[in-house]
Amino acid sequence: MTTLPLPGPGGSRRLRLLLALPKFGIVLLVIALIVLLWLLQRNEVEEERTALIKDVLWLEQNLRFHLNGSEDHLQQLAVDLAQQPEPSRTFRLRAAHMLTNTPEISQILWLDGTNRVIDALPSSTLPDQEIEAFGLAYTRQAFDLAKQLGKPGYSEPFFADGKRAFVELMIPIFDGRRLKGMLAAVFPLDTLLNSQVPWWFTQKYKVVIIDDNDIQYAAKTSVEGNSAQSYEIPFDPPGRGLKLRVTSYQSGENLLPRILSTAIILLAGGVFWSLWLVRDLMRKRTRAEEALRGEHAFRTAMEDSLTVGMRARDLHGKVIYVNPAFCRMTGFNSDELVGTTPPMPYWIPEQIDETFAMHQAVMAGMAPPDGFEMTFQRKDGKHFHALVYEAKLIDGNGKHTGWMASVLDVTERKHAEELARQQQAQLQFTSRLVTMGEMASTLAHELNQPLAAIASYNTGCLNLLGRPECSIDDIKPALEKIGTQAQRAGKIIRRVHDFVRKSEPKRAPCSLNEVVDDCLGFIEADARKHRIRIETHIPDLPPIPADRLMLEQVLLNLMRNGMEAMSDNEEPDRILSVRVEQGEHELSVRVADQGCGIAPENREKLFTAFFSTKQDGMGIGLSICRSIIESHRGRLWADDNPNSHTGRGTIFTFTLPLERP
Repeated sequence: MTTLPLPGPGGSRRLRLLLALPKFGIVLLVIALIVLLWLLQRNEVEEERTALIKDVLWLEQNLRFHLNGSEDHLQQLAVDLAQQPEPSRTFRLRAAHMLTNTPEISQILWLDGTNRVIDALPSSTLPDQEIEAFGLAYTRQAFDLAKQLGKPGYSEPFFADGKRAFVELMIPIFDGRRLKGMLAAVFPLDTLLNSQVPWWFTQKYKVVIIDDNDIQYAAKTSVEGNSAQSYEIPFDPPGRGLKLRVTSYQSGENLLPRILSTAIILLAGGVFWSLWLVRDLMRKRTRAEEALRGEHAFRTAMEDSLTVGMRARDLHGKVIYVNPAFCRMTGFNSDELVGTTPPMPYWIPEQIDETFAMHQAVMAGMAPPDGFEMTFQRKDGKHFHALVYEAKLIDGNGKHTGWMASVLDVTERKHAEELARQQQAQLQFTSRLVTMGEMASTLAHELNQPLAAIASYNTGCLNLLGRPECSIDDIKPALEKIGTQAQRAGKIIRRVHDFVRKSEPKRAPCSLNEVVDDCLGFIEADARKHRIRIETHIPDLPPIPADRLMLEQVLLNLMRNGMEAMSDNEEPDRILSVRVEQGEHELSVRVADQGCGIAPENREKLFTAFFSTKQDGMGIGLSICRSIIESHRGRLWADDNPNSHTGRGTIFTFTLPLERP
């Protein structure tokens, strides 16, 4: 595989500069477009503001024109009322004409100098009490002000007639310099807006009449939506703090410039993003090549420091890679091994068939997952034991291309294991000797009984032979008893011989019932001597694959420990229980005593080698027992005895797997 050379420091800087210039230009373009959009938006807002102000000024002038025109007509009516000989007829004619042609006026009243209603058209616009006594505070104030100033004046806005807002225009009527009366024109503000604000204006704006306290008196609009801008201008006349507030609404905009600008920005963003991707890819490639160099250096250093041999083979069994540790292990260099096919130079010629069979199993994917042991030879001809683990070799595309093996030289470990095994066997043999030494007096007592019986029967036979009347039938029973006692003594001696003789561990099907019976034969005399009762529960059991002698050593050790633990008990409480139970996959053996029990601080160290709670104990019995049980793929542990009569005691339990069919 070839790789492109990496650019040097100067080339990298130039490359970064070349990549930065287009990005800088695109950034400037995007900024310019954003500024342009902002300026366009601002210009559009300013144009809308200017148009709004112009329209508001036009509306204010239009309202002012109409109100001033109504005021002029009312002043002319006031002059005519003061000069005409029939003022009532003149008021009726002229007021009716004005109400017809001036829709923003809802009522015209003719008042005398004391603010009392002389006449009104129409008479039903305001409540009757107001027509009869037109003297409310807001109208009286306007009446007095117009009377004092001698010129027209507007009242403050007020609400009446179903919450509608009104203003009144007071026109004084003078006869010379004497106040003869007053004309009052009532303007409903909502009617004023409805009649004077054109429809096209309300399509764009909302018109509201408010005061300084932002109280709304009238409004007109035909548009619903979000307000964009508003403008206020004093509403004079009528004055009195009234203002016109005109609010514009957002209208349909020309989306083409914005669409084009958005497209340009997106295009610029796409170009910028593509440049960024190119830059990112180049940076990733640079980092990947740097990481590859680092990984190669790290892998080389790791391979040089490994003590585990690594060997890779392709799917056809050809060696494609070996590490230095494998070369040191076999004595061949990598050039001598890479490319070789079976038979390999490190295979032992005498075991070529066995090794080739395992090679074929590995190539077929049937290598043991827990590894397998092989014997290889070095270049100088020396043999060594190797533990081999095979795994699939997968390439970067996930394809199976071969097999990778981890090879460990376990020659020294096997020597150490063999030495440990021999030491363990010697320790077990020593333990059995110690056990038999401790039981020697009891066994001597056991042998004395059959020997004494033999001597006694022999003396009796001699005495019978000295009698003339002695017959063979008289001597035969004694001779049979002598034979029985001799067999008993021989059996005891043979059992001791079998127990103490040094032999290699042998796994064979054995009956646990016979193992327990033999152990009871050993321990029975010692139990009678110390007045200990042994209770057993042993069902018919299937044979198990085990070393019979080792199981006898374990069971005998546990039974003797239980008997010694009950040495201080009263005689009724000296009960040793041996119970065997069969499970689905294993047998469990429980040896329970009612002795002193195990202190909590000693429970963790109970099976530790050379730890003993006895003053003269060696501390190897339980450790050997656990090693024997674990070598049989079982477990050994200790618990308190909950069924003890003394409230103390210990149960030692060990399990043994059943023989598979």
